[in-house]
Amino acid sequence: MSTFLTVKKHLLLSFTTFSLGLTAQVPDSIKTQSEDPVKYPQLQIKGLFQARYLVGTSKDVDVNGLHHSDGSGTNNNFMVKYMRVQVRAQISKRTEVVALANLADFKNDPKSRVLENAYLKYTFNSKLALTVGQFRPWFGIEETYPIDIIKSLDWSNQYTEFGKLGWTSFQIGMSATGQVELGNIPFQYAVSVVNGNGKNQVNDNNDGKQYSTRLVFGLVKKYNFNVGLNGGVGDAFGKKIYAVGVDLSSLINFDSKWSLDMQLEGKQATNHPLYFAVTPELRPSNPDEYLIRGAYFLPNLRYEINHKNLSAFELSCRYEYLDTNFRLNSNPRQTVTPMFGLEFLKNYGARIQLGMQFDRYKHQVENTSQYNNNLFIVQVQSRF
Repeated sequence: MSTFLTVKKHLLLSFTTFSLGLTAQVPDSIKTQSEDPVKYPQLQIKGLFQARYLVGTSKDVDVNGLHHSDGSGTNNNFMVKYMRVQVRAQISKRTEVVALANLADFKNDPKSRVLENAYLKYTFNSKLALTVGQFRPWFGIEETYPIDIIKSLDWSNQYTEFGKLGWTSFQIGMSATGQVELGNIPFQYAVSVVNGNGKNQVNDNNDGKQYSTRLVFGLVKKYNFNVGLNGGVGDAFGKKIYAVGVDLSSLINFDSKWSLDMQLEGKQATNHPLYFAVTPELRPSNPDEYLIRGAYFLPNLRYEINHKNLSAFELSCRYEYLDTNFRLNSNPRQTVTPMFGLEFLKNYGARIQLGMQFDRYKHQVENTSQYNNNLFIVQVQSRF
């Protein structure tokens, strides 16, 4: 009897051990199937082709807005604005490396052009990501999207000028970005430090750096209404400089087809390149005597057609005001750019735009770009 009980215990123990082994093996096999390791690096290649035909309709003003008192200058031109190629390498779950080049810039001196983005980004989580290299620091609405989905002809005049000042466009440095919820309010932030002397530079041109911050608050979810606050301080050749800005954006969906996208932005900053262009004997001690101020408003009406050959059409009209030296030598520039666009592939995959650009100055200066002009534009683009 004791022998039978001993055998029974051994059999029960063996069965239990075998059952536990099977139970342990089942989750392991499922885990192996569901967590199949991702192979890195993962490469993604994108591109943009954008070309234009321009006709200047103002007498003695060429297609670049430059006045020629002798009647010379080109008043119509075909041009390739962008032939961009971007390579994005996801080298780990949290790390990516991005390179973006505009091959159309080979028509100019390519030494300080062509290469646009060249950065490494490490994402800890949605609340914090670090970017190092050459990139576009956030300092306004326009820095948050690429040129291929712009709602008008080109970047605003304000964006271009602030790029020359080192606050926008492609700069070399590092940045921290992220998004969180402040109660029920979506909140995004960006904190950047850059050299401030543009892209593709061998060295910083002075020991100073430019520090900027962008804060975005999503206030009304129904209308996608966001408020952005921008501020920056820096040092240029031993002089203190600053920049501030505020922007409002909203996207109103009237129904499944009609929508209205609106942007309003204003900025002010020290125009330190203009300050240092003055001979030392004549320039004041305070660079804030040279200030730039600008604003623009851009409404864009969109209708979704969703036809097999036509996706949507858009109608926009941007108004801009810019004064690059409003304290000492004010000559404000006002620009109105009405545009009509046809989208043939979704997400601006292929589109044609037609429009006009009207520039008006308070004071016209002969043989300079500060001269009234009208420009007709036809633009085609394709994203791939």
